[in-house]
Amino acid sequence: MLRPRAESELYFKRLKKKIIIFSSIMLAGFAIISLRLWQLQVVEHTALAHKAENNRLREVTLDGLRGAILDRHGAPLVNNRPSFDLALIPEDIKELDPVLSILSEKFDLDPIEMKTKIRSSKPFLPVTLKRDISRAGVAFVEERRIDLPGVFMQVKPIRNYIYNNIAAHFLGYIGAISPNQYYKAPKNIYSRNDFLGKSGAEKVYEASLRGRKGSKVVEVDAAGRELNLLKLNPPKSGKDIRLTIDLDTQKAAEEAFKGHMGAAIAIDPNNGDILAYVSKPSYNPNEFAFGIKQADWDNLTENEFHPLQDRGAQGQYPPGSVYKLIVAMAALEEGIIDENTTHFCPGHFTLGNRTYRCWKKGGHGNVNVHSAIVQSCDVFFYKTGLQLGIDKIAEYAGRFGLGKPTGIKLGREMKGLIPTRAWKKRAKKEAWITGETVSCSIGQGYVLTTPAQLARMVAAFANGGSLITPKILMNIDSTRKPEKADSKKTLISSKTISIIKNAMRGVVYEPHGTAWRLKSANKGYQYAGKTGTAQVIRMKQNEDWDHEKTRIKFRDHSLFVAFAPFDDPKIAVAIIGEHAGHGGEVAAPIAHVIMDTYIAGLMKRDAAKITEATSQVENGY
Repeated sequence: MLRPRAESELYFKRLKKKIIIFSSIMLAGFAIISLRLWQLQVVEHTALAHKAENNRLREVTLDGLRGAILDRHGAPLVNNRPSFDLALIPEDIKELDPVLSILSEKFDLDPIEMKTKIRSSKPFLPVTLKRDISRAGVAFVEERRIDLPGVFMQVKPIRNYIYNNIAAHFLGYIGAISPNQYYKAPKNIYSRNDFLGKSGAEKVYEASLRGRKGSKVVEVDAAGRELNLLKLNPPKSGKDIRLTIDLDTQKAAEEAFKGHMGAAIAIDPNNGDILAYVSKPSYNPNEFAFGIKQADWDNLTENEFHPLQDRGAQGQYPPGSVYKLIVAMAALEEGIIDENTTHFCPGHFTLGNRTYRCWKKGGHGNVNVHSAIVQSCDVFFYKTGLQLGIDKIAEYAGRFGLGKPTGIKLGREMKGLIPTRAWKKRAKKEAWITGETVSCSIGQGYVLTTPAQLARMVAAFANGGSLITPKILMNIDSTRKPEKADSKKTLISSKTISIIKNAMRGVVYEPHGTAWRLKSANKGYQYAGKTGTAQVIRMKQNEDWDHEKTRIKFRDHSLFVAFAPFDDPKIAVAIIGEHAGHGGEVAAPIAHVIMDTYIAGLMKRDAAKITEATSQVENGY
């Protein structure tokens, strides 16, 4: 009779135990939930409220427009154009793979690379996937907005080099900021995705050109789409800068240089303004404007002709016969020769057991300093250089700025080399050899100069002996003074300068002048110049040189320096055509195109001013 009761008690005892366990679990669950609610509502309230607000409100950085670059007359050379950039907000995308898959259908994107980029970015900051999307690409994204949450198009300004590769080395280019540059830059100036000047004027005047960032606060929906603008802090545009180059002259110089390598620099001999600046081969800065492709970068850096090199300030070349102007000036100033001193040129000169040839096999006969410059007689300068000595030649070369930086503000500049006895002892650990003076006297041997130095040198002859510093900036804005062009007198007598200048005019206008081709291009004013042909490799004593049959990289350089008009110089030029042959054949014609274009522009503007002044008088103003 007691057995059923015992079983019943046992049953209820087990049930009670289960109820206690279940109740404990329930209480523990409620405790955990309550604790979590307390943590969310109290401990993490501020952080979660901020996150929730960010889901609704978003601050967007606005880039200021980069300042435009203008020529000396205000013609635009570089400005900005709108670029549609494909971007996304990582936090707004729940599943990344489907989004990248859709985008890869239209755009050349590497999903693995994009994932790495996205994961290394902050969740609420835009990540740029591709810059400068075409209109078709924009339409593709807009048509698939539902399938692409968090993806949007950013309209950003992109640098626009209006004339492509014209004046590329002078203007420079912009590129993505490097990590090192980013960490060194002042706070709130740049972001990790910004571009800044990497070379040329873009780099030199970066502080003036760059804009100032602004911001806006917008309300967004769950997909990250902007709904309302709540707050705006407008960005500020950078300052426009006006450079010294003349666009028409620059275009003419580029066209005249077509098919050649080398450099051409035109300068105002009175104030140092750079009027034209050509370095060939060149490149198109637009390729850098939104990030250059690796293949394109490799093509530029691995090109054997080095298109990225600024030959104007960094190219170092033997000046050839252009250097004879320095030797002549030094000899006249030192009293070693006067304008009547003559040397006989039989077509060669012997020193010890070595014979040095003149470029004219039959010789020039008796020549004085004037005819020696006009006809570029080597023998006259062999003998004169030996009388001077290498150190005295170097002294006068230094007075006219050779062998030292010109001060042109385009970044790194090479010094060239004007050799002395002390230099060779220091650099080569050897004594100077007399025969080396013979070679240096005609701008060969160890002598190296840059086109910028030669332009500065010829400008000093043109202006009567003042060595000026090249200037690339007209002004930044109306509140700042134009860039100053320093100058100093070279302490050369006016008589010597006059002798040199008249001989340079003879180079163009006398029957045996080495630049007689320019004479036919006379347009009411006269030129003065000096040709040069610089050997790249040394010829054997009895070797006949055939320019056309020689490999290009071993051919002579073509040089020409000049100024015009003769009576009132407004422009001086230095031209070097790499491996182009004789100076009178290649470099001189390029120079006359540059000078004619600039002077024609001056005349046109002067005529316009006269017409305007006459009109004002007639109208009673």
